[in-house]
Amino acid sequence: MRHVPLILRALLFGLVLPAAAGEPATTPLTAERALGLRRIEDLRVAPSGDRVAFTVSEPPRGDRSDRHIWVLDLRTRRARRFTNSAKSEWSPRWSPDGGRLAFLSDRDGKERLWVMRGDAGEAERVSEEEAEGDGVEWSPDGQTIAYLAKQAKTDLEEKREKEKDDARVVDRDDRPARLFLVDVAAKTSRLLTPAPWKVKEARWLPDGAHLVLIATDHPESDQWTDRLLSVAIAGGAIKPIASPVGPIRELRVAPDGRSAAYIGSRSGGPEPEDLFVLPLDGTAGPGRNLTGERIDRLVEEFEWQPDGALLVLVQTGFSSRLYSVSAAGASAALPDPPATTTSFATLPTMEGRGPRASSVAGGAGRSAVYIVERSDAPPEIWIARGGAVPEQVTRLNADWGGTSLVRPEILRYPSFDGTTIEAALLLPPGSKRGVTLPLVVLAHGGPTGRWSDRFEPWGQLLAAQGFAVLYPNVRGSTGYGHRFIALNRGDWGGGDFKDLMAGVDVLIARGVADPGRLGIGGWSYGGYMAMWAVTQTSRFRAAVAGAGLSNLASEFGTEDEPAYDEWFYGLPYEAPEGFARSSPLAHVKSARTPTLILQGEADVVDPIGQSQEFYRALKRYGVPAEFVVYPREGHGPREEKHQLDILTRVLGWYQNYLKPGS
Repeated sequence: MRHVPLILRALLFGLVLPAAAGEPATTPLTAERALGLRRIEDLRVAPSGDRVAFTVSEPPRGDRSDRHIWVLDLRTRRARRFTNSAKSEWSPRWSPDGGRLAFLSDRDGKERLWVMRGDAGEAERVSEEEAEGDGVEWSPDGQTIAYLAKQAKTDLEEKREKEKDDARVVDRDDRPARLFLVDVAAKTSRLLTPAPWKVKEARWLPDGAHLVLIATDHPESDQWTDRLLSVAIAGGAIKPIASPVGPIRELRVAPDGRSAAYIGSRSGGPEPEDLFVLPLDGTAGPGRNLTGERIDRLVEEFEWQPDGALLVLVQTGFSSRLYSVSAAGASAALPDPPATTTSFATLPTMEGRGPRASSVAGGAGRSAVYIVERSDAPPEIWIARGGAVPEQVTRLNADWGGTSLVRPEILRYPSFDGTTIEAALLLPPGSKRGVTLPLVVLAHGGPTGRWSDRFEPWGQLLAAQGFAVLYPNVRGSTGYGHRFIALNRGDWGGGDFKDLMAGVDVLIARGVADPGRLGIGGWSYGGYMAMWAVTQTSRFRAAVAGAGLSNLASEFGTEDEPAYDEWFYGLPYEAPEGFARSSPLAHVKSARTPTLILQGEADVVDPIGQSQEFYRALKRYGVPAEFVVYPREGHGPREEKHQLDILTRVLGWYQNYLKPGS
């Protein structure tokens, strides 16, 4: 199991229908209305610094949620949709001269690489290979694109597939991402990294003769085997640079081409959290950890600056923080960005005045664009020029301004062992002091995830219907340092569950929560916590477990990427005791709480068997339960009707058991 993926964030962190013109300023949130917010991601600043390309995800319609590329003109501050196909476009990348924009699109039925002029016009497909991942990188001379794609099937493979003679040998017959070089003018491509290499990221060196990669030559492995490598454009010779222990991501080359930075883990897992920098001559092992000791917060993303410094966005509790970090490791916190910043990009010029200069000079005078949002406001793009106060420059979700949402209160309380736990509390509009309320506790995914100051529809819908809602960032959450993450290593359902229950007790003691009307719920690890809770206590009167885990040993044997769980518990073949101890199924005879179980049928992160095992056990012991399966859906439901069904069922389940007769 891992943190909640992006597509599930779209479900759990906000999808909202635009309000109709003329609606009042207090339009209530409904399940239908909670399916229409535009999400914004992937900011890409043009080399001239006057335009920003980005991707907008539209509300789901039928079985699709289309994405399109928009461009913001920073001089006029006008945003317009740049691509106009009937399907999707994403991963925009400017050419070095800003004259062209490359992107991925499924407009012709397959996800492939397209290019169009930077001032719009008709797009041209420049590759035949199908994209695998989001890897699109222009060469320094603008003539070639490094492109992650699947190797084409042979004629025999195509024939067998058409005839349904398509038995597949696991691992051997998989088609992992390879690195192709696309000649943009000729519209031809050549394979640069043949089998067995699986490439996850590729970045050009300034000389244009080499790329650096995150890749593995053991794609069949269930362990973390990714390495840092270089590959020569002429001949394809691959040379090792470093072999970090644990997961790695976000490889970026320094402006001078002599070093690179990436996000890795100081303890070999479970999550890439620290910023490392290393010389590209392969002389420094995995490199130097720049943020582990000085900042000790999970790095979400970063950018090299022209002067060799790095601008780093980290998680801090429910919010975010920007730091300027030197290549030597010195760091300085910068003024807080507005609300919760989910992404940023620095600008190479200052309103077009004067020569190019660093956007960050000792933390002062920086210019940047941000994607920001908060629990009661949807995402938009903001800009800060020369260190000035950031201001909003887009209104892509303007119609959402009339929706009535609750601003959370941040609580801090001691847990059983004195550890301070931070949580957000939603109270219904107009609630009065001294009047106890039904309380629903929502657990986040992960466990290396967190609740942040972003719109989350389950809680907002419940608050609109008279419930109090608690979002605790229990031990194991990100945003509080590595030690806090490691506190639940080998202890799922232990200290983290006690942290959650301590929050419940605090709200009961304050007269907020009615002890006879308590509910719990969540998705992924949050679903696990709901399953665990109903086997440990009878205090909850209703539970919702979305894509949860009931049997940690069988989860390990059937999930994708079990190395994550291995960091916490080792191997079930060698140390089965920990897996059994922390499995809800081992304690299910004690369950009495009515439980709603929700599951995507095609989920490979937390496979359907986990929910099925728990439902079957609840049935055996006569516990009221419903098991709802969503065909075609993975870990994060995508289809419109399925997302609406989830929201409707969640709200109805809690109303039925915590507010009977409502």
